[in-house]
Parts: sequence; C-alpha cells; structure tokens
Amino acid sequence: MPKRTRVPPLERPYRLSARFVETIQEPGRYGDGRGSGGLSLRVKRTARGHLAKSWGQRISVDGRPRNLGLGTWPHVSLAEARQKCVLNLLARQRGELVTGRRRTVPTFAEAVERVIAVHRAGWKDGSRSEKLWRSSLRDYAMPKLGRRPVDRIQTSDVMAVLQPIWSEKRETAKRVRTRISAVMRWAVAQGYREDNPAGEAISAALPRNGVRPRHHPALPYAKVAGAMGTIRASGAYLATVLAFEFLVLTACRSGEVRGARWQEMDLAGREWRIPPERMKTGREHRVPLSSGALAVLQKARALTDGSGVVFPSPRGRPLNEVAISKLVRELGIGAVPHGFRSSFRDWAAECSDAPREVCEPALAHVNTNAIEAAYRRTDLFERRHALMEQWAAFLAGTEGAGPGLVA
Repeated sequence: MPKRTRVPPLERPYRLSARFVETIQEPGRYGDGRGSGGLSLRVKRTARGHLAKSWGQRISVDGRPRNLGLGTWPHVSLAEARQKCVLNLLARQRGELVTGRRRTVPTFAEAVERVIAVHRAGWKDGSRSEKLWRSSLRDYAMPKLGRRPVDRIQTSDVMAVLQPIWSEKRETAKRVRTRISAVMRWAVAQGYREDNPAGEAISAALPRNGVRPRHHPALPYAKVAGAMGTIRASGAYLATVLAFEFLVLTACRSGEVRGARWQEMDLAGREWRIPPERMKTGREHRVPLSSGALAVLQKARALTDGSGVVFPSPRGRPLNEVAISKLVRELGIGAVPHGFRSSFRDWAAECSDAPREVCEPALAHVNTNAIEAAYRRTDLFERRHALMEQWAAFLAGTEGAGPGLVA
C-alpha cells in the first residue's frame, strides 16, 4: 500500500477587502493579515440584535501591548482604518504615542469640553443648552466619571451614575444619560474606544416602570384672569408684569417673550414674527396679536430705551431667564410661566371648539405626521387670529368668549 504524502496546510495570506467588510455577518474579530500594523475588524451583535462593526489596532508601545480603537464602520472605511494604523506606527517611531493614557486618551471631563465646543455652533443665541449640559454633568456624572479616561469607562460606571437618580429624577437621569452617550459616541468616532457604554445595554438594565411624568404646574383656565389681576396689582417691575401678560395672551414660551424685539412686531398687520434662531423648533413662527396683546405692547412703548427689546431689564437687556417665574412664585400663583400654555390649550379644547389643527400651531407645535405636514403647508394664521382674539376676550371677561366661535 503506497505511503500517503501529507499535504501541509496552506498559509492564509488574507487581507480584508471593502466587500468583505461590508458583507460579513458572522460575529468575531477579523485580522487584516501580516504587515497590517495590527489592524482588525470586530463584528458583534448589540443588545437589540443589530450588527455593529468597529476597527481596532493591536500595537506595542514601550514594550506593552495596547488595543487602540480606530472608529466604527462605515463612518471609518477600510482605507481610512489602514491609514490610521500607519499614522499610529509613525507616531510610535517618533515617540509621540506613549504609554501614559492621559497624554493620548482624554478624560471624560476633557471630552465633555470638546463635545460642547462641537455643539455650541448649533445652539441658538441665548440658549440655555450649554448651561444645562454643564450643570447636569457636573452634578451627576463628573464625580464618578470626570477623571476617568474615556476608553476606561464601562457600562457599570454609567449605571453607577444613573441608578441613584433613575427612580426619583427620571427625566433628569434621561438627560444625563443622553449627554453621556453623546460624549461616548464622540469618543468612538475619534477612535478612542469601540463601543458606547451608555448605549443600548443601559436600556435593558434600567427599570422601565416607576416615575410618572411631571408636568409643568398650571392653573385651571378659569383662574388665569385672576392670576393676571394679581400680577398687575403687585407693583412689580413694569417690564416683568407686561411680559407676563404678553406671555399669557400669546401662549408663547418665556424665552420667546423675554427676547422679543420691536423689529419683529408688525402692529398694523397685528402680527409678531419670531425668527427661527429664537424658536425651539428652529422655524419661523407667526403669532397673531389680539387686541389684548396689542394693548400690552402699547404700554410697553413707555419702556423704550433704544435697545430694541420690547420688555427690557433696567440695564437695557432682555429680562433675566427667571424674572417672570420668580415673580409668579413669589406671589403664590401656583403655576409656572410655561404652565399657562397648558391653561390656554385646555381652554381652547373646552371652550372654543377650535379643531386640533388650529390649536397646535397656536402653540408652535410641529406636526409630527410627515405625510400630513408635507401637504398641509398653511399656518392657519387667520383662524389662529380669531382663536387668540377669543382667548383675550375670555381673559378680559367680555362678551363673545363662549364656545363655538372658532370653527
């Protein structure tokens, strides 16, 4: 019987290809072959069953092996991942890629500053976004995560931040998680890590039941006129009093009213046109000016100081963000400024017979039905004007405030 010759296994000179990276579905780690600088593609399933692909580089720095994240596919292509590998090798030769993590990987606190800098350009002038980001992360995330390099933060670390406040302060916890997640996504995009520890795994770990949503304290619409009378009789700073009245009569947000400028007002056309940069929705909003709102503006003329602000502070600037809410609280009104939008909406539903498609644009709410929004492009300004005139009449206690006037 002839002797069988053993065939040696073929050496696999395999290198990743763009097509393979795009089509591979099997979880695992796939190397880019010899001479790749340690590049590999990691394929894994997320908690929701989605496929995630990320790049990593195994490299020795000062005699110690390290795993560097290079970003996720398809945000980082195969060619870009290979280029990053080469740049890291060159940096190591020059001694710029060192073992000390703090010199190569930013801490969470440092990453927060970079993320805020990225978002700052998109935030509206006068927006509280940056202040809220800083305060929430300072109070809840920084004590546990601030000094930690972003590549060392684990899901358990994020859980340690959120669990103590998840039941008692659910909305705050959600915002903190969203902001931590944004920082971690930035770290993934920058190649500092391969996953987001505040991502989908957190959703499965945190309880879904518990706290009922807390709405802004609001008055029954029947008590709004009385609250306006209390404010008028308070003897408070006139600009604050008038701003409160204007806020109630127009059903606008506090920031929109405090930032109102005379150049936005068309008194002859009975219209207030709020520019996109001052709107929560980022869209221009036309506000009908009722007789009551026009009367408030006529009183506000006495406050004109050359600044162009309708309701100026003593320094000629828009009123402080807490000016109206502080006045309402000190007088024991039992509501917050934003709550008067709810009072108006309840009144519109119960007393005006105005259809939803008129009431919602009156609050500058965006139609979330994409198909309906694509075909209904009018802002129903004239019908909203009739609604706001009826609201002003109701608050003034005059005739014509009954149901059925706005169809």
